[in-house]
Amino acid sequence: MARKGMSGAQSLETAARDAGNVSGQIVTLSFFRFRGWRAKLWAFAQMGLARGAIRALPGLGFAKLMGGGTGEGFTPVPDTGLVAILTTWPDLATAEAETQRSAVFERYRARAAEQWSVYLETTSARGAWSRQIPFHAASEVQGGPIAALTRATIRPAILLKFWKRVPNISASIGADENVIFKQGVGEVPWLHQVTFSIWPDAESMARFARHDGPHAQAIRAVREGDWFAEELYARFRVLATEGSWGGQDPLAGYSLTLAAE
Repeated sequence: MARKGMSGAQSLETAARDAGNVSGQIVTLSFFRFRGWRAKLWAFAQMGLARGAIRALPGLGFAKLMGGGTGEGFTPVPDTGLVAILTTWPDLATAEAETQRSAVFERYRARAAEQWSVYLETTSARGAWSRQIPFHAASEVQGGPIAALTRATIRPAILLKFWKRVPNISASIGADENVIFKQGVGEVPWLHQVTFSIWPDAESMARFARHDGPHAQAIRAVREGDWFAEELYARFRVLATEGSWGGQDPLAGYSLTLAAE
């Protein structure tokens, strides 16, 4: 299958017009990898300094600047070299213009050793994030890779119980041959957690969720023990990608909605 992405001359806006089936809110999630103490120190400082610049971007809806976890990404140990920026936009043209050419994103790219961005359209969402409703479903589940995002504010009283379960969940996700990409990020270490994963299709993701392993057991414990003060679950179809992660585009070889020519 031909790789779909943004490496060619065709813009997302043109590709969307050609595809004819993309409309409404666009969600972008950009990952940046920093190496060396100077770059990491800069990235750490930007956790406070860059928030105003991000919020000032024209057309921006919802935005979160987050750090990452180590290993499979679902661990309580922070990765000081990883930063993620999640944003929402009214349309593809705005999303592409601001994430590719705005000064704040350019500064991150200039100092990062590697960066990868994924463009998404919401297929379902429930719950809140910082008392806001960030994602608005604009399309139905279709074939091709889909992404899942879960976000939770963990009640301080059950932090130890929660993090005891996480290593087994992380291992089960990492061992699943169907998962294309997975990464844990968060706003406040240990308390505000986000998990993001990409799967070949809805069925492969559903099989993982239904399997009576660590993930399913943890979900039951969450429901029975009221572990989360706030939670959000969202699903997306993957429209396009830009950049690389681990030396390659994790979705190279998969047919996405928008193609670069």
